[in-house]
Amino acid sequence: MVNSLPSTCARRAETIAILERGALSTEETPESDLPLEIAHILLIDVVGYSSMLMNEQIEVMQQLNQIVRGSAHFRSAEASGRLTCLPTGDGMALLFFSNPEEPVRCALEISAAIKDHLRIRLRMGAHSGPVSRVTDVNNQLNMAGAGINIAQRVMDCGDAGHILLSKRIADDLSEYRHWKPFLHDLGECAVKHGQRLHLVNLCKGDLGNPHLPAKLRRRSRWKAPDLPERRWPQVALVSALILCLALLIAGGFWFFSKRARSTGASPAISEKSIAVLPFENLSNNQENAFFTDGVQNEIVTDLAKVADLKVISRTSVMQYRDAATRSLGQIAQELGVAFVLEGSVQRFDHMVRVSAQLIDARTDAHRWGEHYDRAVADVFALETELAEQIVAQLKAKLSLQEKAAIEEQPTNDLEAYNLYIRGRDLINDIAFSPRGKQNLEQAIQLLDQAVARDPTFARVYYELARAHDQTYFLGFDHSDARLALAQAAIESIQRLRPGSGEAHLALAQHFYWGYRDYVRAREELAAARKALPNEPLALLLQGYIDRREGHWDESISEMEQALALDPRNAFILQQLSFSYSKLRRYPEEAAALDKALIIIPNDVSTRLQRAKVELNSRANLEPFRSAISSIAKEGPAAAADAADAWRTLAICARDPVAAKEALAQTPASGTAADGLYSPKAWWEALIARALHDEAGAQAAFARARTEMEEVVREQPGYGPSMSLLGLIDAGLGHKEDAIREGKAAIEMLPISRDAYIGPDLVENLAVIYAWTGEKALACEQLDLVAQIPSNVTYGQLRLMPFCDPLRGDPRFEKIVASLAPKE
Repeated sequence: MVNSLPSTCARRAETIAILERGALSTEETPESDLPLEIAHILLIDVVGYSSMLMNEQIEVMQQLNQIVRGSAHFRSAEASGRLTCLPTGDGMALLFFSNPEEPVRCALEISAAIKDHLRIRLRMGAHSGPVSRVTDVNNQLNMAGAGINIAQRVMDCGDAGHILLSKRIADDLSEYRHWKPFLHDLGECAVKHGQRLHLVNLCKGDLGNPHLPAKLRRRSRWKAPDLPERRWPQVALVSALILCLALLIAGGFWFFSKRARSTGASPAISEKSIAVLPFENLSNNQENAFFTDGVQNEIVTDLAKVADLKVISRTSVMQYRDAATRSLGQIAQELGVAFVLEGSVQRFDHMVRVSAQLIDARTDAHRWGEHYDRAVADVFALETELAEQIVAQLKAKLSLQEKAAIEEQPTNDLEAYNLYIRGRDLINDIAFSPRGKQNLEQAIQLLDQAVARDPTFARVYYELARAHDQTYFLGFDHSDARLALAQAAIESIQRLRPGSGEAHLALAQHFYWGYRDYVRAREELAAARKALPNEPLALLLQGYIDRREGHWDESISEMEQALALDPRNAFILQQLSFSYSKLRRYPEEAAALDKALIIIPNDVSTRLQRAKVELNSRANLEPFRSAISSIAKEGPAAAADAADAWRTLAICARDPVAAKEALAQTPASGTAADGLYSPKAWWEALIARALHDEAGAQAAFARARTEMEEVVREQPGYGPSMSLLGLIDAGLGHKEDAIREGKAAIEMLPISRDAYIGPDLVENLAVIYAWTGEKALACEQLDLVAQIPSNVTYGQLRLMPFCDPLRGDPRFEKIVASLAPKE
């Protein structure tokens, strides 16, 4: 076993290339005197390795090495000197030389061991065949031969969890009674160079993957033109029976659908709706995964410009990358579409083969399929051709403007396009990433590199504008200089693609995120939605604007329309839940969060928000406390993500243990949420006051004031920062300054201008009044926000120390009673 770990998939590609060259030399020069041996080979591959961050790759490979080396059969073979190990970048090859049971037993041991390591998802393949010992380019011992090549292709046919065997090694095992029940014949699968392999699936109890691999599942729907299938009389008979049954079902479907149409009912799913599933990367080099994603991305982008189609957003379809065990019918139902496009990409040298097939998911019928062999330089033209073919198959109307937009190539530089895809994905991931600031910074670096390679690549400027505007809006850099960077990127889009949907959408986001100019943002959105009819972000942004302007029902409707185009987007569901929370519609908030958790079951913030529903609605802390306790046991990263919840628990429960954990998880650099930066000292002061440590609170308030004074100086006119400064001054007993700052913040951002954040500033003023002894004025402000959508809840008023000065006051108790749960 090699101790050093490769940082990318390049090592695996190099190893496989050496192995394949070895096989060719054996075939082409039979007189070679290379000594052949029969090895029993186990190939192991980490599924999803290339999509992991670098440190995650290293951690996973270190854990996998420990697991493999801990296997009893590995140790036994190594001790006897009958084992050779080869690293392959995202996995390894283990060559046993005693008997064919060794790799299979080792695979089962490894499969059992990784059950406690959720991040490690493996596929494995085993084969017995000839190998030769060779010296590689590093002058190190290596192995080559057809045995390893075939084991590699056996493994490549599997999905996560599969332990696949070649028929040769399976035949050897099937002679023994104790193996036979666990061997499941899968038939043949087409692999590279037109070769077909007969595969057997190994499943023993809960070890292995009992489902049919995706590559074999696809063969039942279509076949490549150069791989004719054998036909047998029994197959023909079964096919005829299935066809008759399908005709009967189709006839019944036609009859009842006709009756439904005659009574005015409309179909639930549009005939012109489609989801483009992630294409499969068939290239040896796994680094071509970005290239494969780019092919699928361009097809989605092109189709989304056609107003007569409903096209599901890429955010939702990418969740089905490893969904081979699900039926297309199930996927289509979850996405709300009639048709599904799936395909594969194989890149070699300067050529690319793209295969695609269009499936009517309602009947699992193959509507259309084609293979394309083109030069890599022509890939964008090929994607346009594919999109136009799909539009024709779905009989969708295509205007001249839409046709021109589809045929417009994004760039001629594939590396610039690769950088663009990576940068855009980082921006899309910030919604549920605690590394939001770092993701945006890294995305901007990647996009700047793409611009350096191709200054005419318009879509890069759109993503740059989005990244800079989000950096500003989220409070990571709330400066005029950041807005100027966003403006410069927008001007580049307007120069390169004047009047394009991306130019209008970038401006709409800029007016909304940067200037809160809702009138101009609406104007730009109207133009953007015409050019980008399937863009969920345009609808979501419209929903944001209506929410800020207090049009809550309209906002929810627009977010639901965005969700129809992006039904697996947990972020949209989370935004809906925020609206329901402020409206105090707790059952609907819980339902939206439950749907989000089906999509992202391990997301810490969503789990905590779901547990907080009981806290807000009934002042019940137990679900919240239990969720935090469970998350804390999942490791340091999860505990850090729960820091905000820990602070809330510490303050509400006056819990010194939770307080210690909360402050330990709070970054020294402070926190940023909803566009507001908060120093760590602010949280230290709140927690100290909740624990009746007034001396500690005063010292922390003083430190927090020094920081916030600088923030307010850098962000003049920004209401949330001014409001926090007022709270800090109230904590220090600076009554006049605190009240002046609290009122000034509301003037900067009144409820009439922002119905979403504005009430928070009114609530802050109520706390300022309470802390400075103005109880009547505090109750007046609380009564105002308790009667409108806001963050003021029954649980908050019952539990938060902010309200301690008001407890027992009849005016305050009346407000609390008005928000109490109604049975």
